[in-house]
Amino acid sequence: MTQLAVSNISKSFGALRVIDKFDLELKTGERHAVIGPNGAGKTTLFNMISGWLTPDTGTIKVEGKDLTGHSPQSVTQSGLARSFQKNTLFDGLTVGESLRLAVQAHSKARFNFLQPARRFKSINRRAHEVARQMELENVFGSQVKALSYGQKRQLEVGLALACSPKILLLDEPAAGTSPAERATLVRLLTTLPDDVTLLLVEHDMDVVFGVCSHITVLNYGRIVASGTPDEVRRDPEVRAAYLGESAGHDEEAISA
Repeated sequence: MTQLAVSNISKSFGALRVIDKFDLELKTGERHAVIGPNGAGKTTLFNMISGWLTPDTGTIKVEGKDLTGHSPQSVTQSGLARSFQKNTLFDGLTVGESLRLAVQAHSKARFNFLQPARRFKSINRRAHEVARQMELENVFGSQVKALSYGQKRQLEVGLALACSPKILLLDEPAAGTSPAERATLVRLLTTLPDDVTLLLVEHDMDVVFGVCSHITVLNYGRIVASGTPDEVRRDPEVRAAYLGESAGHDEEAISA
């Protein structure tokens, strides 16, 4: 079943065409990455899919429902969640409080202002489930400011998972992490439920190749290649886009 269908979307800012006639179709449970040099249009693409920007042309559908130009709230309620490049956490909250608020934001209990979130058993249960899934159970009561940077990135992913999305968009989740933290993140992402569809933007190729079975390459807003990791590694246009040189150079640079 097609969960996400992006058809012929484009976006310009003044005379600058940032995304040019982009197409993407994801099946249920697919693990797909969008990669490209800085300025390729990856975050703009995510912003359009998640409702933060309206495309100039084309359509965005989730399970056949047209969400083009809908608000981020409407897109999220349709089963799509995302994380952002930069941490958007509240340092003064605990991990548990952060997760409970994220769960409650997508629950009917959000309309009950007379009881704290910890009183709702289903909300607490789901918050603990996500904490265990992201290996944050041991810091559930710790303030966010006390977490390592890698744990903060894990919490960002956890907040997106808190609403039990069908489609998860992760915008550079490994940015700024150490090699050990990246390895942990890759392991956690590979254990996501099979029915969760993942769309990943990431510069770290170890993360991309470790998590995703299909890759789309953007350069100046245009798709230059799409295929399996091995196909993308060998593609001349990809090597030229990343290396800025001819295809005859060492393809290992793409996987660095």
